[in-house]
Amino acid sequence: MGIKDILSFVKVEHTLFSLPFVLIGYVLAHNQFMHELSSQKFGIDILWILIAAVGARGLAMTLNRIIDRDIDAANPRTENRHLVSGAMSMNTAWTLSAIFLGMLLFGAWQLNEVALMMAWLPVLVFVIYPYTKRYTWLCHFWLGLCLALAPAGAWVAVTADVYGWGAITDFYWFPEVFFISLGVTLWIAAFDINYARMDVESDRESGIHSFPSRFSEAATTRTSVQLTLLWFACFAISNPMDEIWFLAAAGLMSALNIAVIIAREKLADFQTTLFRVSMLTGWVLLVAIMMIEPSSDGLFD
Repeated sequence: MGIKDILSFVKVEHTLFSLPFVLIGYVLAHNQFMHELSSQKFGIDILWILIAAVGARGLAMTLNRIIDRDIDAANPRTENRHLVSGAMSMNTAWTLSAIFLGMLLFGAWQLNEVALMMAWLPVLVFVIYPYTKRYTWLCHFWLGLCLALAPAGAWVAVTADVYGWGAITDFYWFPEVFFISLGVTLWIAAFDINYARMDVESDRESGIHSFPSRFSEAATTRTSVQLTLLWFACFAISNPMDEIWFLAAAGLMSALNIAVIIAREKLADFQTTLFRVSMLTGWVLLVAIMMIEPSSDGLFD
């Protein structure tokens, strides 16, 4: 089992979805509290945040593969995945889970006590996710929650250096981080609803409660477009979004996502196109938010 196999097992390319929002959470906290922490502290914080984020992402995927191995075996699209095909043993998968959990907890421990204690929240969310699809089509929103913890977690990790538990209890996260995280939830749900189109027949046979297996093609398209409009609204009403760069970026990427969703039947490879546009969304928003100038008091102008 080599590095290439491990990277394939955890779908490392999907990290491109969560990483920009981890950095967005960090940038928001940096701009808000830049006058209350040393630049050296901010510099080292990003290292530990990235280690924790990589660990969280790897843990989420590994747990999903372990818990869903029976479902994967019954699906022609996923029957060749590592645990199903025997390319990776369960012992190896559990070992990887322990390593990724260790990365998450170590990174959080290096940050502060609040980050370490709160690191168990995503672990719980990750464990629950594979079971949600067995009971409700709202599983797509739970997956969105998994990724919404990326900006929220990075922001809390930095802010807790200044305010401790007050970073959470005193609502410093509202409205910016709240609406960005809610937007991420809806964005991922919109993407995942379309991604699940590939498994409609298999999901129906296996009793998996995906949105496309429960509702019509038209309803799937309509709902994913509505969710895209909602995530744009979330980004637009968040406090730093009065800056033209972020608002323009959110509008552009929501329009591109909607255009791809609507043109599904005309595209030669709808899933690949949607994946690339969705992945690009986070990075475009990150660049835009980095262009927002903090004011002299550390808050956004």
